[in-house]
Amino acid sequence: MTASRDRELSGDAAATPDERLSDGSTMGGDMAAHVTMDRAHLPHGRPELSIAAGRRFVARRVPALRSNLGSALLLGLRFIQARLISVWGLIIAAALCPPFVFAAFAVFSSAANFISIASLLRLEAVFFRSSDRFRLGLAFRLAAAVGVAFLAITTLVLIGLAATGWVAPAVAFFFLVSLAARSVLRLLWSEATAEGDFRAIGNSNVVQAVVQPAIMLILIAIFGPKALTLFMADALGHVLAAAYLLRRRRDSVAELVQPGLWSWRSLAEAAIRWRDAPRALLPSALLAYGFAIAPLMALPYASNTVLAAQIALSMRLLDMPTQMFGTVSIPLVLNRLRAHAGPRRRFWARIMALGLIVGATVLFGVIALVSLVADHWLDGTQWQNLGEVIALLAAFYIGIAVLGPLQEVATLSRQPFWQVVINGVALIAIVAAMAWFRALSPELLLTIGAISILRTLTHTVFIWLHLDDSAEAPTDGLAASGAAR
Repeated sequence: MTASRDRELSGDAAATPDERLSDGSTMGGDMAAHVTMDRAHLPHGRPELSIAAGRRFVARRVPALRSNLGSALLLGLRFIQARLISVWGLIIAAALCPPFVFAAFAVFSSAANFISIASLLRLEAVFFRSSDRFRLGLAFRLAAAVGVAFLAITTLVLIGLAATGWVAPAVAFFFLVSLAARSVLRLLWSEATAEGDFRAIGNSNVVQAVVQPAIMLILIAIFGPKALTLFMADALGHVLAAAYLLRRRRDSVAELVQPGLWSWRSLAEAAIRWRDAPRALLPSALLAYGFAIAPLMALPYASNTVLAAQIALSMRLLDMPTQMFGTVSIPLVLNRLRAHAGPRRRFWARIMALGLIVGATVLFGVIALVSLVADHWLDGTQWQNLGEVIALLAAFYIGIAVLGPLQEVATLSRQPFWQVVINGVALIAIVAAMAWFRALSPELLLTIGAISILRTLTHTVFIWLHLDDSAEAPTDGLAASGAAR
């Protein structure tokens, strides 16, 4: 066993008993002396001293608050930049491609995103349960191993579907490429978020936003406005974004996947330790995403093809601010909560939940208003009344945008099955609403919007009442067994 492996596995256990005792005794003596001095010089009941202590408390935290605010602004600006770069390609493609092509691409993209959630069995969520790097490395290796196995099984399934004629071979190939790239991005985004590298996350989005629309327009010019053209552009855009992020995080990832750190025993123990991820977090995430794309799944059966195309394009457009909201908020929220435990984690989770609701309401309220005002510019085109559809779907996306970070926060709870219940009931409700109206209509869009907001409020109540401390001590469980080995 190498020296680096010994240091990682043993950690503080590498110190001798005398050294540990000396460190502990010194620390205990310093703390006792500090408390004694505080009691001797800072008696209780003196308000001016309490105010001074409060000022020192705030002063110590100002640099951290400024750093977090700077990271938030940087990540937000980079993602806004990415979306503004990519929106021109989407607009031009909308002008060049028939509406049904967008509907087909929306189904392709939604299916790839949906399956990519299951590719890691939601093990990336456990990256944020502890600030210990040993656990991060172990969880990363387990998630990577699961991802490779999942993609291998998916490859066999797609080969079978292509051989039997259910799926065109070209579609199956680009679907697999897009799925693999999305899985890599999901893994690396989670690792970068846990380590606080928000710049890498923002830059990867910029890379995809620059490359994917350009590739899409080039392929449209070569092959014509076909659905397969958009599939190819999607796959290549995600591959290049994943390649950039892997290059950016290569040193950090290399430390987590050193050959000497892999063992079947450690992976098995990690799988047992974090078994709640595939049992509870994965079903919850799949149900949540199924809720988000439920309107898209109904589009192929819609009698009003124009409205179906408008809904597909509206959801594609509204997905941009939704991704922006989630990409900016999720890394900051999880990185912040990862550093706290107990009552302080609950306090920050509640404050952030309220802030997320207010922020999403303002964002999509403005989008709905602007869409209604600008709707008259589309009169006489194939996208006439698109602004009205966007405004109707805005309420639906308020719930979708807020639920993303709220669901990630809820993964820190010891009661993860509540998420499954909430998302399952919401999905049943939206399917029942579609069955009740039996057709795409403004009334259906308003109904699913109300269901989406109610689901988000229910998640907020769950976090407010039931989020508890699930942070793991850095020396128990697998870390202790690793140190023993």
